[in-house]
Amino acid sequence: MADPEAEDRKPQSDEARSAFSPPAGVAAPGPAVADEESSTTSEFALPDGLDALQPPGPEQEGSAFSTPRTYNARQAPPAFTPATGIPLVSLTKDAPWQDRMRTMLRMPVTERPAPEPVHKEDESGPAVPRVLDLTLRIGELLLAGGEGAEDVETAMFAVCRSYGLDRCEPNVTFTLLSISHQPSLVDDPVTASRTVRRRGTDYTRLGAVYRLVDDLSDPETAISLEEAYGRLAEIRRNRHPYPGWVLTASGGLLAGAASVLVGGDAIVFVAAALGAMLGDRLAWLCAGRGLPEFYQFTVAAMPPAAIGVALTLAHVDVNASAVITGGLFALLPGRALVAGVQDGLTGFYITASARLLEVMYFFVGIVSGVLLVLYFGVKLGTQLNPDAGLSLSERPVLQIAASMLLSLTFAILLQQERSTVLAVTLNGGVAWSVYGAMHYAGGISPVASTAVAAGLVGLFGQLLSRYRFASALPYTTAAIGPLLPGSATYFGLLSIAQNEVDKGMVSLTKAAALAMAIAIGVNLGSEISRLFLRLPGGSAGGRRAAKRTRGF
Repeated sequence: MADPEAEDRKPQSDEARSAFSPPAGVAAPGPAVADEESSTTSEFALPDGLDALQPPGPEQEGSAFSTPRTYNARQAPPAFTPATGIPLVSLTKDAPWQDRMRTMLRMPVTERPAPEPVHKEDESGPAVPRVLDLTLRIGELLLAGGEGAEDVETAMFAVCRSYGLDRCEPNVTFTLLSISHQPSLVDDPVTASRTVRRRGTDYTRLGAVYRLVDDLSDPETAISLEEAYGRLAEIRRNRHPYPGWVLTASGGLLAGAASVLVGGDAIVFVAAALGAMLGDRLAWLCAGRGLPEFYQFTVAAMPPAAIGVALTLAHVDVNASAVITGGLFALLPGRALVAGVQDGLTGFYITASARLLEVMYFFVGIVSGVLLVLYFGVKLGTQLNPDAGLSLSERPVLQIAASMLLSLTFAILLQQERSTVLAVTLNGGVAWSVYGAMHYAGGISPVASTAVAAGLVGLFGQLLSRYRFASALPYTTAAIGPLLPGSATYFGLLSIAQNEVDKGMVSLTKAAALAMAIAIGVNLGSEISRLFLRLPGGSAGGRRAAKRTRGF
């Protein structure tokens, strides 16, 4: 019988021995030392001194590949509390609901205070889908009326909280409204949306909607859901405060007042008024036939330009440039421009892009109508000199009166309430007085003068809206009418029609700069009024920015 030890002592061939086995007489190497540079270990190996991972227990965090477990509040890790503590949010009762709701919208959801107890129809309260539907309908009227996206979100948030719905997140884009409500962290959210397909300018209806939201936000006023629906239906059924013939006459007076601002006389006033009224009637005819607004603006811009060209061909001693410029004032989309820039400054970039694109289409429509008439006028031998219209005579008293008339007629075109017409008329006169004092008397550039005047318009408009707990649009939109860049737009189009493209582009660039100065000035004036007035949430760390993009 063979001895096993003897077999082991026999020499083995190279094929029977591994190339990595130590030779005879050499001891087997021990475990690798951690501090040796030449030792190689796996990157998944545990360092010395650590035990192998155990299966995750109730108080141990598991691996990303381990089976998830159900969250249990009793076995949850201790919550983290900042060293400075959690700030207490207190909302002052005497602040307008717009400021209170805007403050909460700019807070994270976890920091918003819980809604106060509200009047309930029964123990369960109003149905959540019905509240969301009412909220969307109110937001639709505000957005269709030209209100800014942040103000629409603020009103929607106020309606939800007035009926005790916490954890609501409204979202506003140019054509779509949506709102989501999550009762708790473990319940499924309820989401509803509504599409805005038609838009109309009626600031009387806008003011009524603001009063409804103000009443709903008042904790001392108990309005049931059915009563709110009834008031909203009454707001929708109300007719416009001014008939069609008053709107047409207001458009004519607006054009006549604008022509006086740029150096026109009585004949120019009448000619510009007739051109604007004829363009308004043609636009109404196109609207009744279902044509898009682009073609409506194109048709409305042609009669004032045609009357100016006809007066020049007839060798009538009038300023034809003032006639055409006055007709353009009634068409420039100042309201949409201000709303678009305001949405961009407050962080609603999608809505701002859509609004500004709408403004661009309207402007292109106006350009097309005027350029078509001017092109045929130049072919017929019309001698329209752009430089002749730039020498404006300084008539401060007459120009201030014309600016106030322009603001008054603009307010009527916007279907404003009669109680707001006087305030916006005075606001427009102040805006032109500041612009004239800075530009004509002080020699300051028109862009800077326009920005300062528009800033005062926004400041006074915001103060008046806070006093009446209403929207700021009725107090600002009509007041910026005298500042609109009608003359710069016309002179740019005339230069292009006369084949002076470079000169025309310079003038159109100036018109764009003036328009941006108006929009930014109005928004800056509104923000300055909020900056220095008392705001809610003073103990919560100050006023928050609209959108925190860089952490400031």
